[in-house]
Amino acid sequence: MSERDGTINNNNSSPLHVAEVCHLRTTLDFDRSVGRTIGFVPTMGFLHEGHVSLIRRAAREADVVVVSIFVNPLQFAPTEDLAAYPRDLDRDTELAQEAGADLLFVPPVSQMYPEPLLTTVTVSELSARLEGESRPSHFAGVSTVVAKLFNIVGACRAYFGEKDYQQLAIVRRLARDLSCPVEIVGCPTVREPDGLAMSSRNSYLTAEERAAAPVVYQALQSGVAAVEGGERDPAAVRQTMADVIAKEPLAGLDYVAVVDADSLAVPASLSGNLRLLAAVRLGRARLIDNVGVTA
Repeated sequence: MSERDGTINNNNSSPLHVAEVCHLRTTLDFDRSVGRTIGFVPTMGFLHEGHVSLIRRAAREADVVVVSIFVNPLQFAPTEDLAAYPRDLDRDTELAQEAGADLLFVPPVSQMYPEPLLTTVTVSELSARLEGESRPSHFAGVSTVVAKLFNIVGACRAYFGEKDYQQLAIVRRLARDLSCPVEIVGCPTVREPDGLAMSSRNSYLTAEERAAAPVVYQALQSGVAAVEGGERDPAAVRQTMADVIAKEPLAGLDYVAVVDADSLAVPASLSGNLRLLAAVRLGRARLIDNVGVTA
C-alpha cells in the first residue's frame, strides 16, 4: 500500500493512470522524498506473461512500481506495423494491477514528443549489427525514448526482459554512458510450454504459423548443443541453427548469430559467455529470440 498526497492506492483499486510528464515526475519525486524506492517497467503495452513477470519482480524489489505503456513511433520504420500494433489498455490495466503496479504512465505522443525532435540518442557499435542491420532506424528510436523515460522517471531500478537481448545490452550501455541514475535489471525470457518466447507480435501468427513458431527456439537449442559439444567455429554454429530453420517451410530466416554476450561482437573462436540469437519471419510476424551458453 502506498500513500501519496493524502490518497491511498492499494491492490483493490486500479493503478493510477498518469498521462502527463509533469504529473509523473511530481508524484515520483514525492515518493523518493519520503524514502520510497521506484521500480520501472517500460512497455509498449499489449501485456503478456513476460511483461507481467517483470512487474511482479519490480513489486518484490521496490516500494512503488511504475509501468509505462507507450507505442513509440520512433522505433517503427515507414514499412512497419505502427498503426496495426496491438493495443488493449483495459486488459493491460487489469494485468498490471494484478501483478503489483502502482502507477501506469500512459502518455499520448504529444506528451512524449511535443515538437519535432532535433536530438536523438544512438549507442554506436552495439546498435549497428544484428537487428540494426535489418532495421537501421530501430535502435535510435528505442534509445531515444528510453533516455527520455529515464529522465522522466528519475532514480529507479528499470526492468527489461532478456528476450530483446540486444536492446538490453544497448540500454545498459546507454545508462552507463549517460550517467543515468538507473539500475538496469535483466530478467529471463518467459516462454510458452513449447519454447516459443512470449511476445506481443505472437498475436500476428495464424494457427499454422503458431504451430511452426517453436522452430526458432529449436534452432537456438541446436546451437547450444553444438557449442556444448565442443564446436568453436562461429560459422559452423550459425550453419547448424540455419539448417534447423530451413527445415520449416513457413519460416524465413532473417539472421542467426553467435556473439560475445557483452560486446555482441563475433569472436574468431568461441569462448566465455556467449549469446545465440535468431530473427525469423513467419507470415506477418518477425520473431526474435536468444539463449545464453558458455564455451
